[in-house]
Amino acid sequence: MMFSYEQARKTVIEQVGKKRGPRAIASVSVWDALGFVLAREVRTDREYPPFDRSTRDGYAVRSKDVAASSELKCTGEIKAGDTVREALAAETCVQIMTGAAVPAGADAVVMIEHTRREGDLVRFERAAHAGQNIVPRGSEAAAGQTILTPGMRLGYAELALAAQVGAVNLECAKRPRVAILSTGDEVVLVEENPGPFQIRNSNSVSMAAQVRIAGGEPVVLGNAADQAEDLGEKIEKGLKEDALVLSGGVSMGKYDLVESVLMAMGAEFFFDAVAIRPGKPAVFGMCQGKPVFGLPGNPVSTMVTFELFVAPAIDLLSGAEARKLPLVGARLATALNEKPGLAHFLPARIEWSGAVAEVKALQWQGSGDIASLAKANCFLVVPAEREKIEVGESVSVLLRKDIV
Repeated sequence: MMFSYEQARKTVIEQVGKKRGPRAIASVSVWDALGFVLAREVRTDREYPPFDRSTRDGYAVRSKDVAASSELKCTGEIKAGDTVREALAAETCVQIMTGAAVPAGADAVVMIEHTRREGDLVRFERAAHAGQNIVPRGSEAAAGQTILTPGMRLGYAELALAAQVGAVNLECAKRPRVAILSTGDEVVLVEENPGPFQIRNSNSVSMAAQVRIAGGEPVVLGNAADQAEDLGEKIEKGLKEDALVLSGGVSMGKYDLVESVLMAMGAEFFFDAVAIRPGKPAVFGMCQGKPVFGLPGNPVSTMVTFELFVAPAIDLLSGAEARKLPLVGARLATALNEKPGLAHFLPARIEWSGAVAEVKALQWQGSGDIASLAKANCFLVVPAEREKIEVGESVSVLLRKDIV
């Protein structure tokens, strides 16, 4: 039975999850750790905030001193970074800036917009209440609290948090090394001028980019000829890395040799076809303890199947959990009429108008049409059982991680 893409993806996650072991750890500068997976926890070095912090420009007051039309004498000014030693006296206020420390005795900050000032006298246009516009000391995090945990992928917010607590170097799992191998006698290097019936090796470029986006380190092996000996030698080299991804050579043609060569090397296959278009002849197995993926050679097929099946494996090999597919709902802008039986992933554009997302499939010439995909920011997902979908119906959209 041919797997659905959901079944195939689940199989990849289960099988790679069984095989993965502890990752080697490296110390990575907080400046360079974007996309890495944290291996050791990060704790706070003190309370956060370390003082009662004003969230507005205005006046620090004792709330019981301020009712509508109250008038208080301003006795000074506190800006962010100032050392505050004196407590606020009764029946007075002090001008304060956003981010500054609130003086002892004050329990509220009144926004400057709600005041009028003449000389040292400040008139308040509304009453104050305790806690107004103040973040209390220690309310964000206690001293010694764990704020980043192992297995977290480090994005810009996580790195800012690490920097805030002085975690200059982070203990991270080393990125998995993913070997990339294209196949086919018709493929030449991107630097070369192709003959009239040859193509440049764009798949290795796109797969290397997708590996980086997924959190891996690409190891580009070049291209294997349609010969079992050359293909076997390059596969052996690829199996020295954490995972191997091949493009091309997985269909039913005379020179589609990937499966037979891998089988001769002891590979165990878990699927060799998936009910999707493009990307039906996708292959996944284990060989010499390493996950191996054979992706179709047409470029759009390669990109789709990589996102569906290779990306979650890289998550697991990075020391994290497999992320869910970035699927969102949208309203269909133009009607669809697709052949049922396979789930379709159509190059499309999603646009937002306020809170409403609308998606439109793009015209394309099939799975070799990179130019159309370069105009797309997503794939419109048509379920295998659907044939006609009318304008205005809700559909699923797989976002392109690199540009959305």
